[in-house]
Amino acid sequence: MADDLTPEALAAHYRLEPIPEEGGLFRRTWAGPARPDGRPEGSAIVALLTSRPGDFSALHRLPADETWHFYLGDPLEMLLLAPDGTSRTVLLGPDVLGGQHVQFTVPARTWMGARVDADGAWSLFGCTMAPGFTYEGYEHGNGTELAARYPTEAARITALSRP
Repeated sequence: MADDLTPEALAAHYRLEPIPEEGGLFRRTWAGPARPDGRPEGSAIVALLTSRPGDFSALHRLPADETWHFYLGDPLEMLLLAPDGTSRTVLLGPDVLGGQHVQFTVPARTWMGARVDADGAWSLFGCTMAPGFTYEGYEHGNGTELAARYPTEAARITALSRP
């Protein structure tokens, strides 16, 4: 990667803004036509997380599947907490032959949270949904409640939670 490819340069280039409640920076890049219920047919964002303290995608869930796309930078570690009580970790990144994903779909109603992998500095990624994202469909995770429901992931849940 070019030396001038920094989180600051990417944030300026894409005119990224803070993601309310969840954390990180983003810009909506597309929203399809409105459906009768007011939601767009689909939506897409570009987003950025860094390894700076407090910079992570807080645990949240959505009413529809969301596909995450890895673009540039270091791997992104995702914690997924399924409605059936199981958990899973997924790495988005460039090493597809080593088990990382350049694209991964999180099923509807699955709690998800993400942070740059421990050895990384930043990750540029995107998310798409159909029907599209609305703030009314966003559910912010309660760390205490989630840690009680998924006790084996309690430490990671706490690390990916915001009040």
